[in-house]
Amino acid sequence: MRRRIHPAAVASGAVVLGAGALYLTGLLVTGDEAPSGTTVRGVDLGGLSQPEAKEKLDRELAATATAPLTVTVGDRTDRLDPAAAGLRLDTEETASRAVRSSYDPFTVIGDLFTSRGGAVDPVLAMDEDATRAALRGLAEKHDRKVREGAVSFSEGAAKAVRPVTGQTLDIDGSVDPVRDAYFAENLGRIELPVEEKEPRIGKAETDRALREFARPAMSAPVTLTTGEGRVTIDPATFGDHLTMRPDDRQRLVPRLDEKGLYKDPAVAASVRAVTTEPVDATLRVVGERVEVAQDGKPGQKVTAEALGKAVLPLLTGSGPERIGKVDTVLSQPELTRAKVAEMGMTEKVSSFTANFERAEYRTKNIGRAAELINGSTVLPGETWSFNDTVGERTTENGFVDGIIILDGKYTKAGGGGVSTVATAMFNAIFFAGVKPVEYGAHSFYIERYPEGREATVAWGSLDLKFTNDSGKALYIATEATDTSVTVTFLGTKKYDAVEASKGPRTNVQEPKKLPGAKKDCQPQTPLEGFDVTVERIFIDGGKEVKREPFNTRYTPRDEVTCD
Repeated sequence: MRRRIHPAAVASGAVVLGAGALYLTGLLVTGDEAPSGTTVRGVDLGGLSQPEAKEKLDRELAATATAPLTVTVGDRTDRLDPAAAGLRLDTEETASRAVRSSYDPFTVIGDLFTSRGGAVDPVLAMDEDATRAALRGLAEKHDRKVREGAVSFSEGAAKAVRPVTGQTLDIDGSVDPVRDAYFAENLGRIELPVEEKEPRIGKAETDRALREFARPAMSAPVTLTTGEGRVTIDPATFGDHLTMRPDDRQRLVPRLDEKGLYKDPAVAASVRAVTTEPVDATLRVVGERVEVAQDGKPGQKVTAEALGKAVLPLLTGSGPERIGKVDTVLSQPELTRAKVAEMGMTEKVSSFTANFERAEYRTKNIGRAAELINGSTVLPGETWSFNDTVGERTTENGFVDGIIILDGKYTKAGGGGVSTVATAMFNAIFFAGVKPVEYGAHSFYIERYPEGREATVAWGSLDLKFTNDSGKALYIATEATDTSVTVTFLGTKKYDAVEASKGPRTNVQEPKKLPGAKKDCQPQTPLEGFDVTVERIFIDGGKEVKREPFNTRYTPRDEVTCD
């Protein structure tokens, strides 16, 4: 059976055949080129092949593609380098799209009847990792922490600390705006998203704190009164210990570092002048027993807490309102008649006298060291230190230059002669039977001291220390004359007696003869070097209970002449 072809189908076929003919004709006419009128951001690519279009885009849009992007991060403006941010114009793909659009049937056929093409969007390439890295760089420059409003005090003046809003760049939220803005038409500043944090203490509160407290506080000194006198503190001094901190309602309130103010040298000296120090009981030995010669006396003391309590209310006053009373409390002495008996200081435990040849520097230095040691109380288990008690042998501490031993020779230095006190102290330690912790003999033997039972000290390198392991407190009494110093330990004897036994000299070494120093030469007579052992013998209940050896090596005392 024969099929009939509908006239409409014939017509449709004819249209298709006609369109195809037109498309083929358009291809022959336009070839492998961008349609006429094709543009990319105003650059005409019509009639250009893909390589030609790419070359023109590279040439015409290079400046635009590499121009820095202006960005704002909160209230700050910066520039972003597209290359560093991983952004670039893909001119090859853009040219390819411009040319490929010529294969679109409508474009091909349209080009047969018109000379106008269309605008092609540029193709952009983006390295997101590089973009994020560039944004992190912006964040490092422009992020800031929130700063609370505050009031500061310096050199007797008060000033407000301006509050600052904190801002943090939203890096994740900034990637798309940067990409969208790159190569956009009519591009202005790119506003990057930031997270802001407002300060809790704003300008209004800092202004109020400055007006109501800080400026009145710094307006004049304050004066405190006690029964003994007055203490005046200037704004520069108390301002160093004054701050303002927010309370629970975010209001700035004053805080005074009372301990810091109390320890401030300018305040401490003035407070001492209007208070009285407690006086310890003084002891004396009558036979072998200890008596209280004079009982201790309490003093009047200003505490750090009382100082702060008195000062703070005065700071907002004016005129007479800046004068107020500071409370004092009784300050008890460490040593009283009752405590002497309680601490077991009832008898003479040991005593030793070291003699020396009269010399002005010896009398001065030995007397000063004895003065600083006298009255030391060492509780059970405590360790006593010569250097900590006497301090550095300087002019400011009351010492003068004298003869010491340095590198095997006599020379001059501050505190010469105090080793005589150290020797007396070492023997008092020895015969009290308490535990030596650190000690050292002279490098060569000095005839006026007992062999193996003497000590020297040097600031910063050699100390004389003992630990009170007697079980009772020890009181150290010292007395110095022009030619002797005596150290006595008062307490409770742990042993009936402590004795010393010295062995013979061994490893004897003869001295040499050395030239003296060119400056400040000190002559010295020769003496052999030797080893010696002294035993400490403990006797209790009429029997020897133990022995402790003390070994000493003396180097030869070389002869030095100062011809």
